Formats: sequence, structure tokens, C-alpha cells
Amino acid sequence: MRREIGWAFGLMALFTAVLAPAVGFVVAQVGDRREARGRFLIMAALSSVPILFFLFFGVLFPECPDEYHC
Repeated sequence: MRREIGWAFGLMALFTAVLAPAVGFVVAQVGDRREARGRFLIMAALSSVPILFFLFFGVLFPECPDEYHC
């Protein structure tokens, strides 16, 4: 049960890390605010770093394969 809840919170954190900069950028684009667009682009770049680490180390190179339970 704890493992599923942990995955749910992890996925929700990743989703919100992607959602916030995307929505902010769209709002800044519609409002034609250049300074805000730049901030949201920087925010998106910084948000992508933990997501890439999670995907790389958590999904692509897991410590224990599914056949082995460490």
C-alpha cells in the first residue's frame, strides 16, 4: 500500500512540476509579457532537471531488476 501511495505522490509531484511552468508560460504568452515568459522558461528548465533524474535513475536504471527483490 505504501509503495503505491509513494508512486502516486511522486507522479503528482512530477505532473505539477511540468504543469506550473507550462500554464504560466501560456498565460504570459497570451498577456504578451516578455519578462514573465523568460521567467517561466527558466522555471521550466529548472523543473526538468529533477524529472530527468527521476526518469534516468528511477525508470531506466533501477537498482534492482523486477525479478530480484532487494
